[in-house]
Amino acid sequence: MKTDIILAGVGGQGILSIATIIGHAALNEGLYIKQAEVHGMSQRGGDVQSNLRISSDPIASDLIPLGGADVIIAMEPMEALRYLPYLSEEGWIITSSTPFVNIPNYPDQQAIMEELKSRKNVKLLDLDAMGKEHSMPKAVNMMLLGAAADALALGFDKLQNSIRTVFGAKGEQIVEMNIKALTLGRECVK
Repeated sequence: MKTDIILAGVGGQGILSIATIIGHAALNEGLYIKQAEVHGMSQRGGDVQSNLRISSDPIASDLIPLGGADVIIAMEPMEALRYLPYLSEEGWIITSSTPFVNIPNYPDQQAIMEELKSRKNVKLLDLDAMGKEHSMPKAVNMMLLGAAADALALGFDKLQNSIRTVFGAKGEQIVEMNIKALTLGRECVK
């Protein structure tokens, strides 16, 4: 078993929380894991990216090579586009369709969508609408993780258990909200 995942977004969108949940689930399964993060200017809305490598065998490098990613999970479509050279031919892109326009020269949104949709395996989610519809705007990262769950080969119940552990200190209400968000994300792509 080997899964190479690129997580991408903008500071404050919860990319590192997704990485923590996935990593925790993998470690609980006795799998090897390597992670490398780039925080950029994350506190000012800059890009945040994480390479997450999971395997049943030892992993030599924490960086995913070009064309080697099995999954790109992105909270923002331009960030998904940024890492396309790393995606394998059979790899999956699971991304929000809602742009986070934080720079004056943000690329044409229609062109971004066309490029993403030209790929073989793509799931686009309107996370903003989902968050508003379910009154959970702060849990849209868990909705995205739920949408990506089947591409991760970890088991949905393992991700739920990791949420319980990782968010447990924040209280039962936070845990249940995040598990509900995870479930909603998974259901929206079924």
